[in-house]
Amino acid sequence: MVTEPNNWGRFGPDDQRGTLNLLTPEVVLRALGSARTGRVVSLSMPIRDRGVPHLRGRPLPQHFMALDGGDYAAGMRPIGAGLRVADDALVVSHHGTTTHMDALCHMWEGDELYNGHPAARVRSYGATRCGIEQAGGVVARGVLFDVPAHLGLDHLPASYRISASLLEEIHADVLPGDVAVIRTGWPLTWERSPDEYWSGQPGLSADAGRWLAARDVAAVASDNAAIGGLNARQLADEDLADDLHLILLHRHGIHLIEMLWLEELAGVRDFVFVAAPLRIEGGTGSPINPLAIV
Repeated sequence: MVTEPNNWGRFGPDDQRGTLNLLTPEVVLRALGSARTGRVVSLSMPIRDRGVPHLRGRPLPQHFMALDGGDYAAGMRPIGAGLRVADDALVVSHHGTTTHMDALCHMWEGDELYNGHPAARVRSYGATRCGIEQAGGVVARGVLFDVPAHLGLDHLPASYRISASLLEEIHADVLPGDVAVIRTGWPLTWERSPDEYWSGQPGLSADAGRWLAARDVAAVASDNAAIGGLNARQLADEDLADDLHLILLHRHGIHLIEMLWLEELAGVRDFVFVAAPLRIEGGTGSPINPLAIV
């Protein structure tokens, strides 16, 4: 059992959704008022096997055509009276390669998942507790923390960690059930140099994660590949008490959404945030195409 402030037991002993429980009908209706123009913006990176930001060592998506025009050119008989069809398949390792949502079973410490569920329930065939299928759809007010714009930068430096005081300076009126959307601008480095993208990543500090948890956000989303940044410390020296995935996912049941594309939201302060993970039973996460309705 974790000892620092947490949400274990808050939504009942069997809870597997964490702070997504805060998205009551009343909160969702309030969130819909954040749309002012009706413009819909996709916040997703494209899914392809090359030329997109990704973490080294993670297998890129594999997209296969099962049926294509070449099959008919080679003599395959059309379906019915000249009807032809194309079909395909997709293999995705979403963590680190696509825009995705982490499930509450994605990371833990000790022998327990979020809310005290036994970690032994994460099996070779999937997680039987806190899998991504438990999340359901997300409709909330998205609150944009455009940190580099606030600091007059194109993107944050790789070693930069966003403090709680800076988050409060940008957007002090975070409400329970909001989705905190953090822009670091780091995906912009990919076009300039993949090696620069891989050199490390900016992200939230531990105190910023605790600040968001104390404000009862429903989820935290960011355009980087790891909410807390990468390569901030040598792994051997890392203090698990300050690990952002453990603070948010494990202790507070706050789902994380990573690798968004936020460059189309310049000047937007808040908006309707919509996301729906695939119902992958026992999945540690899911690719998503988040939408902003501004």
